[in-house]
Amino acid sequence: MNDRMKRCSAPLPSSSPLHFRRARPADIPAMSAIRLRVTENVLRDRNKVTLQMYADYLDLLGRGWVGVSGNTVVGFAYASRADASIWALFVDPRHEGRGIGRRLLGFAMDWLFATGAPAVSLSTGRGTRAERFYAASSWTLAAGGASDDVHFRRLAPAVRLPT
Repeated sequence: MNDRMKRCSAPLPSSSPLHFRRARPADIPAMSAIRLRVTENVLRDRNKVTLQMYADYLDLLGRGWVGVSGNTVVGFAYASRADASIWALFVDPRHEGRGIGRRLLGFAMDWLFATGAPAVSLSTGRGTRAERFYAASSWTLAAGGASDDVHFRRLAPAVRLPT
């Protein structure tokens, strides 16, 4: 078993109640650790996502949220204001399957739509569980750049005003 698998196989108590809140600077080390711990959409170059980028997306470039179990950050999402995209959405592998990612994605999408974005976009690795999740969750395939990623788009919900 390699080191990555050992880190991911140690169970954490899942009975702790979950709560969600805005991400804070003190959460950045935990978010970075989760990003490096995932087994899909693996960050191949650790220099590609810096701690400063996590800080910038807290408020300057977007907004971030965390899912917390007990006192432990177990997942996070970031929305990018500039291009109305999901910059990051990751859940600690030891906490997958608890609906954490779905809730965090909802916060990010709601915020982007509230800022007036007509659509939200994101990309993920081909052949991943994330790709299957988005395809089954009302996201539509979108044209993407020349990469190994698959790109998705979701339109803002229609607003129906009473007559």
